[in-house]
Amino acid sequence: MTSGRLARSILPRLERPLFLIGAARSGTTFLGACVGRIPEISYHHEPPATKAAGRYVYDGMWGFRRSRWFYRTVYAWLMRAELDGGLRFCDKTPTNSLLVPFLARAFPDAQFIHIVRDGRDVAVSHLQKPWLLASSKGSTLREPGGYLHGPYSPWWVEDGRKAEFETTSDVHRMIWAWRRYVEAALRDGPALGPQRYLETRYEDLMADPRRHGERMLDFMGIERSGSRTSFLEALSRADPSSVGAWRLELDQADLAVFEADSGDLLRRLGYSK
Repeated sequence: MTSGRLARSILPRLERPLFLIGAARSGTTFLGACVGRIPEISYHHEPPATKAAGRYVYDGMWGFRRSRWFYRTVYAWLMRAELDGGLRFCDKTPTNSLLVPFLARAFPDAQFIHIVRDGRDVAVSHLQKPWLLASSKGSTLREPGGYLHGPYSPWWVEDGRKAEFETTSDVHRMIWAWRRYVEAALRDGPALGPQRYLETRYEDLMADPRRHGERMLDFMGIERSGSRTSFLEALSRADPSSVGAWRLELDQADLAVFEADSGDLLRRLGYSK
């Protein structure tokens, strides 16, 4: 490590941070792992401290100055811990989809990549995890951010609907989560402009990883051929086998729930029946 990079590790500048957003089970982890292969980037998977703090920012319990100080302090500490001074910070946390206005203001030069996936496939994938399942109730297991597994109402559920969230079906909770994350990102992201916000579809990435990978590299401003190759090689391992899994896994009752909750959003995104 050069002395210059070591010095920057002590006081990272957090220039042009990158946020990977999207609903949980939309391919954010796969995309994050690929971005993490880019040597210029210091990649961080759902930092527990900021993941836990998201509710305080979202609910307005913390003011802007306190929230900005906390996030910048945590991110700088993570950079120092990894001796990643001089690299570009990247955070992959799905709940950041609901915090775009705050993050864009706290980091005026930040960029956002929003990965969108068919909500029906998201629900199928989400059902394989214990996070919101009724069967996880009472398990005392927690996410890295400290939130209990189970059918408990997360902080992003609409006011007045928390009891409904906790008593509805598992598949409805998965659909509900997808809608809340995607609607928020679609509402707040595009207003940042094409230099700061990029939207990509999971299905497109699976079908043609090189084409859509090049688009993301150009957006991020990654120019070194070796760095571009590392990212594209990682993307080439994309497995499209899960695309359309909902056709086999969801029954008509499940699809009726989806239609009632999020049918309009599904059509807005161009996903057909």
